[in-house]
Amino acid sequence: MPGIVVFAYSEVGYACLDELLVRGHDVRLVATHADDPGENKWFRSVADRAKQAGIETTTLDAKDGPWLENRIAQIAPDLILSAYYRRMIPTRILAHAKCGAVNMHGSLLPKYRGRAPANWAILNGETRIGVTLHHMVKRADAGDMVDWEVVDIGPEETTADVTVKCVAAARVVLGRQIDALLAGTAPRIPQDESQATYFGGRKPEDGRIDWTGPAQRVVNLVRAVAEPYPGAFADAADGRRLFVWRARAVAGSGAPGTVLASDPPTVAAGEGAVVLLRWQWAGEAKREAGPLGLATGARLG
Repeated sequence: MPGIVVFAYSEVGYACLDELLVRGHDVRLVATHADDPGENKWFRSVADRAKQAGIETTTLDAKDGPWLENRIAQIAPDLILSAYYRRMIPTRILAHAKCGAVNMHGSLLPKYRGRAPANWAILNGETRIGVTLHHMVKRADAGDMVDWEVVDIGPEETTADVTVKCVAAARVVLGRQIDALLAGTAPRIPQDESQATYFGGRKPEDGRIDWTGPAQRVVNLVRAVAEPYPGAFADAADGRRLFVWRARAVAGSGAPGTVLASDPPTVAAGEGAVVLLRWQWAGEAKREAGPLGLATGARLG
């Protein structure tokens, strides 16, 4: 039976590994990441799934020394599959796979190469995203495409909502192409480099609200970084931090960041205003009704 080495993490990584296992494929090694204690781990564990199936599992990376490359060379896999693995895999490791190495990326390539594609797509007001299975090359997310599946983004959906759809789409694409991948006959569809865009990783501080932008841009940020992500936030003059978990753009005017109404909480943006539908002062419970606790005319920055 053809052997597979999997590099995977997060929920899509779990789903792709699980799809291979329920189909009865021979996964010989799983490389994943040690969990970061500072990260909200909302997704299922790739390592746990691999260990439950009795598969050799490692959190060592190519940068940690030669062990991983040597082990993959010993396995001599037919296929290497990467799914939401967070580091670049050196081409010398990819070369050990007889039928090639592919990656499941969370966008419709060539757009949104790089990190956090669903978050960025929602922030930018996109109405669709998807997943793309592509051959791996030296440059991130730049190899020929194998297959893809489109995912619609609803006007109120968050990154968590869209991720659920991407998980299902990744299973569909992998299931559709796994036999061709192992036979070495998978499609190779070149990407249009003129359409390529690239986005980097995001940090909690990137959730700071810029009230000078349009109200819809603020709402898109809220959707992009809502739970399980760290959240969109603004600071009051008294030093308290306000997290916004759900919001809606409405008509309104005033200096950006000015509280136009306390109940329902409404804040002026550069264009229009934002009604806070679910919010939280740091250290307090989340709320969906009642006054904000700031007077009309107060400023958020």
